[in-house]
Amino acid sequence: MSEPDLNLLIALDALLTEESVAGAARRLGLSASAMSRTLARLREEADDPLLVRAGRRMVLTPCAEALRERARNVVHEARSVLRPAAPEPDLATLRRTFTIRANEGFVEALGARLIGAVNAEAPLVRLYFAPKVDKSPSYLREGTADLEIGVVSDMGPEVRIQALYRDRFVGVVRSGHPLAKGKMTLQRYVQFGHVAASRHGRADGPVDEALAAAGVEREVLAMVPSFPAALAVARGSDLVAVVPASYLAAERLVNTFVFELPAATGQITISQMWHPRLELDPAHRWLREVVRRVCGEARSEQVEIRRLAPEIG
Repeated sequence: MSEPDLNLLIALDALLTEESVAGAARRLGLSASAMSRTLARLREEADDPLLVRAGRRMVLTPCAEALRERARNVVHEARSVLRPAAPEPDLATLRRTFTIRANEGFVEALGARLIGAVNAEAPLVRLYFAPKVDKSPSYLREGTADLEIGVVSDMGPEVRIQALYRDRFVGVVRSGHPLAKGKMTLQRYVQFGHVAASRHGRADGPVDEALAAAGVEREVLAMVPSFPAALAVARGSDLVAVVPASYLAAERLVNTFVFELPAATGQITISQMWHPRLELDPAHRWLREVVRRVCGEARSEQVEIRRLAPEIG
């Protein structure tokens, strides 16, 4: 059997990414006619048209859709193998802006500490925290984000993942709330109205699943887009909120009573995620280590906060 022409993989990746012969040609510095001939070879090798005309543009066939991420991953891995190791960056002179996708709760809880740790070592590095409006690997794949922090979803097989810390949900009410006194039971917990945090307007979540398993349900009277907003509403009303324990730094416990939920929701793992093309980038590797260190330090402090929380209420 003859060996396949591995150069075709680079062309395949360009074609499936651009979804255009002309775009792939520009990407690889080839003429449109040369790229058309390459597409013909790829069609023969794959026994599939790959790109077909749809009006004035071209679209991927189902076979091409299935191959796109595999081709991209193989090409990135091959380039990383052949690329010489980059020297360690001089952090004192490193100029770079890193885009980090994270939800508002993470930024409020750890953003200031992370910025301080980064600037202490690399004063010219800048961090841009992009809003995390959805869970999609496209931001990492397309390079619009350098790092994503949160609960792992379906990110695809190529995305690198490193666990940072384990978290859990706790209940929050204002100081002086009836739930701040006496034994916490399921019946007392669901007796009051609740405020739910959801970016997509969904009132149900892990808490509701745990309550349903126990044969009860809560009444959600309001929905807000973030955990910080839920905490603010709970402090100013008789509504009950549920927030991650990691969000409750000492200053957020003012006028706040924190309690363990009467229905266990289990722990959640917060991770950092990145694309393999940045795996060996020394500056990115340094950033990942700073994030890991900052999250580890915050995790060790949470134990003390949780122990003191009931006393502050």
